[in-house]
Amino acid sequence: MRLIPVLTALAVTAFLVLAVLQRDALLEFARSNHLAQVLGGPAQDEENQTADTAAPEEEATEEASPTEEGVRVVVRRSTARVVDTAVVLRGETEAAREVDVKAETSGLVVSEPLRKGTFVEQDQLLCELDPGTRVAMLDEASARLDEARARVPGIEAGVPEAEARLQEALARLEEAQINARAAKALQADGFASETRVASTEAGVRSAEASVSSARAGLETAKSGLQGAQATIRSAEAAVAAARKEIERLQIKAPFAGLLESDTAELGALLQPGALCATIIQLDPIKIVAYVPETRVNRVTLGAMAGARLSEGSEVIGKVSFLSRSADPATRTFRVEITADNGDLAIRDGQTAEVGIETAGVNGHLLPQSALTLDDEGRLGIRSVTPDNTAAFVPVTLLRDTREGVWVTGLADRVDVITLGQEYVEDGVKVIPTFRDAAAEVSQ
Repeated sequence: MRLIPVLTALAVTAFLVLAVLQRDALLEFARSNHLAQVLGGPAQDEENQTADTAAPEEEATEEASPTEEGVRVVVRRSTARVVDTAVVLRGETEAAREVDVKAETSGLVVSEPLRKGTFVEQDQLLCELDPGTRVAMLDEASARLDEARARVPGIEAGVPEAEARLQEALARLEEAQINARAAKALQADGFASETRVASTEAGVRSAEASVSSARAGLETAKSGLQGAQATIRSAEAAVAAARKEIERLQIKAPFAGLLESDTAELGALLQPGALCATIIQLDPIKIVAYVPETRVNRVTLGAMAGARLSEGSEVIGKVSFLSRSADPATRTFRVEITADNGDLAIRDGQTAEVGIETAGVNGHLLPQSALTLDDEGRLGIRSVTPDNTAAFVPVTLLRDTREGVWVTGLADRVDVITLGQEYVEDGVKVIPTFRDAAAEVSQ
């Protein structure tokens, strides 16, 4: 049996027993030694106190006396400053307008094509189609319209004639009615026979029939006039349709912009709905991003905004649209920023880092290492109270920069523990050593 493995096992066992039984004493020893070395101050044990007696007394004038009880920590005295709390998002550029210009009728392309990248003005010709028989169809429709209009005067003249016949029939009816009443009166006095009375009544019925016939003739004349007017309107519609069909032979740009594709090639057959060209408008340019629901209330319409594109250029604009409906998948809200792009330097689909201006808030610039978590998982810092005890204060992270992190939720003036915060808890006595930011950087 070898002796060395047995002795090693006994030594390890003794160390583990000591570590378990004297855990608190070991941790306190480790904390004191570590902080003393970082601060350059005296150690807690007697041997280090003897070695450090020769150190100059001017060093760390604000340090507490080493005889005080507590955990040594490094503290920065921070004062709040107004921070521009811009909402920073990731987005991309987007054309103000983009449309696929398509044919509305069929025909062969008879115009030379324009190449993609060409700048076109509004109403500039993009594609022209062969008219075919459309001009002849327009002439035919125009001839029918002239024919319908020529019939109107004769039909209109028949209406007054029918009205005159009706008036004549009404006059005869009135005369017959007078004769019938007179015959009945004479018969009552014995001066007229029944034959005469019957004859006058027959005359009344004949006059009534004439009136009915005259009225029917008048209605027929009016119906003929309405029919002629309907024929004219139908012919006018046919002419308008033929002219519109000829207009569709020329496909024009709906707005000024750049061609994103070649126009249809010479001799190509286009059907209704076939693509002639794709045109985009880049001035002004839109920058689209999506803001989380936790920050959407900080964005307002008309707010100034800036964007840094992927190649480094920057652009400034204003918020022109903020969605009222969240994306169902991401629970974010679309925000659009409109900016000038007169030189067309910004393209559609470029990645951009967007910053939207919001109202400033008071914040503190602290080193990121000063942040810690409490037992509930809240982000915060540990500060030094007036009675030199540690206290946890939750904070809200505003922005991460090269110099540090901006946080809010603290008082205007606060003593923040920047070194040693992980060794203390709320209410623990501390021995603060105050250092400014420059001293911490040099360390």
